[in-house]
Amino acid sequence: MEGQKYFGGCVTGDLVPQDDLPLFVQTRQWLDQYFAGEQPAIASLPLAPSGSSFRKAVWALLCEIPYGEITTYGEIARVVANRTNLPSMSSQAVGGAVGHNPISIIIPCHRVVGRNGSLTGYAGGLAKKVQLLEHEGAMLPLFHIPSKGTAL
Repeated sequence: MEGQKYFGGCVTGDLVPQDDLPLFVQTRQWLDQYFAGEQPAIASLPLAPSGSSFRKAVWALLCEIPYGEITTYGEIARVVANRTNLPSMSSQAVGGAVGHNPISIIIPCHRVVGRNGSLTGYAGGLAKKVQLLEHEGAMLPLFHIPSKGTAL
């Protein structure tokens, strides 16, 4: 998303618009389906986000969160630790990886919330996170936007 906190952060060269590339046409179709209320498969797009192996592992887990459902940073940390045979994993480290997701909406980082229902950590802005969760029917009355914190 343009205006996202880390927009273009992993791009090493100049950003040059090429809207007619087949990948962009396919991505626009995917997004049109998504915003029309359909549930297009993430796997239908050839995603190759640039990042560390840790970030890629977290982003792959984000792709496993079903449409209309949520998970927590702590749960993702638990799964990453389990899959990598570590005794534990930091929720804050997971939060950093989630926040640096370069393919928002498609890689659904908006489906991750704090353990107490806090809607923190969306680089596109909390208002957009709320809109996406409402669009998917996942916005619950128990969720809240914190009044202070580093993720605002």
